[in-house]
Amino acid sequence: MWLSLDGNGALYRQTYRALRQAILDGQLAAGAQLPSSRTLAEELQVARNTVLQAYEQLVAEGYAVPRRGAGTFVASELPDAPPPAQSERPNDDQAAPRLSVFGERGAALFGNRLGWGRRRPTPRYDFRYGEPAFDDFPHATWCRLLARRARRASERHLSYSEPGGAPELREALAGYLARTRGVVCDAASVLVVYGTQQAIDLTARVLLDPGDRAIVEEPGYPGIRNALAMNGAEVVPARVDAEGIVVDDIADTSARLACVTPSHQFPLGGVMPLGRRLALLDWAERVDAVVLEDDYDGEFRYDGRPLESLRALDRRGRVLYVGTTSKVMFPSLRIAYLVLPEALRPAFFAAKAFADTGTAHLEQRVLADFIDQGFFERHLRRARVRNAARRAALLEALTDEIGSDVEVVGENSGLHLVAWLDRVKPGDLRTLRELAARRDVGIHPVTPFYTQRPTRAGIILGYAALDEAAIREGIGRLAEALRELRAL
Repeated sequence: MWLSLDGNGALYRQTYRALRQAILDGQLAAGAQLPSSRTLAEELQVARNTVLQAYEQLVAEGYAVPRRGAGTFVASELPDAPPPAQSERPNDDQAAPRLSVFGERGAALFGNRLGWGRRRPTPRYDFRYGEPAFDDFPHATWCRLLARRARRASERHLSYSEPGGAPELREALAGYLARTRGVVCDAASVLVVYGTQQAIDLTARVLLDPGDRAIVEEPGYPGIRNALAMNGAEVVPARVDAEGIVVDDIADTSARLACVTPSHQFPLGGVMPLGRRLALLDWAERVDAVVLEDDYDGEFRYDGRPLESLRALDRRGRVLYVGTTSKVMFPSLRIAYLVLPEALRPAFFAAKAFADTGTAHLEQRVLADFIDQGFFERHLRRARVRNAARRAALLEALTDEIGSDVEVVGENSGLHLVAWLDRVKPGDLRTLRELAARRDVGIHPVTPFYTQRPTRAGIILGYAALDEAAIREGIGRLAEALRELRAL
């Protein structure tokens, strides 16, 4: 083979680099015809489109010229020679650019463990948490509203728009929150953000200086903990029990911020009672702190009436309320929202403006239509019924298949529960996960949500993405894996 690929980066880039080097080295003389895309694709054992992309890149940079009906030829005059070709991946001995303190923290926290964009094959019976049932969503209705908004989009809608969010959506969210979550606010208090994670990051940037203390739940959502640490906060874990964060444990703790999930503690699922909510608000007032209330799946409650949110109880402007569409609609929509106390609005809106100049507005306006025309709450009611049935199937299957060897917590709300496996050692969870995977079952240990390894073996079982039959089958297969583990 007269061309060889270097193995670095996309195949079309490898093909382009090999051809460019052959031209520069004189292997392909000025005016020479390049091989047909089909011939070169067969020789390199790549797709024909890969070669076509490489040829397009050569033409764009002046190394080749196309001739209609004749093919592609090496240019008679080449562009200025580029610097010596370098690998698209840095060599180990190359000096890395100096990082900021923020960058150093990020490298220390994550290293090479960032897996965004790489999804492993999903088991057939995957009890993943955090995703709704996509088949439950009224796709046809959403697409119809989206098409209507796209057809009517004016120049004003296609230009840069308000960083705080589309006015229609902020109005719609204010009405929805008052009806369903007891959060009484006006549209001016609502800041639309690009997912809950941006809300957390903005909160850390606006409220915390490096070294300031921030209280988080233990166990808790790592996205909160890591965002605070990235911004230089001193992260203080606070114990969680069956009723959420133990406020008595932080009574003498001074902090600038406390991050809580009171409607369905993540991951253990405790629901914070009224007395503890009031105690947390008293603590915030006494130590001059702000409370970030992450209501990530508070719309789903199955036993009893939902309690008022912390924001609904707040009379002194201490609570930032965060809600999201990810658990009700679909995560890739990337629309969440912050409800802000009046005194904090200017700083948060300014931080949002500097961060991204505005989340995509077409989808925001479609969501506003979806809410205003009643589709959102209609879908939410149906989703509650469907998820209640899935939850019941999961609880029944755990009882039938595993029985007294499992303790279930956090099942009254949300889209997941935690199963403590009494006859499994924490160190055996990896083996259990592998045994379950062989049976096409996906389970997810609670261990990553603790800063200190728990003394019991627990798994998070999400049920929203499976139907009842799949839930029963999956738990049956998990029970088989447990029996095999005990026999080892």
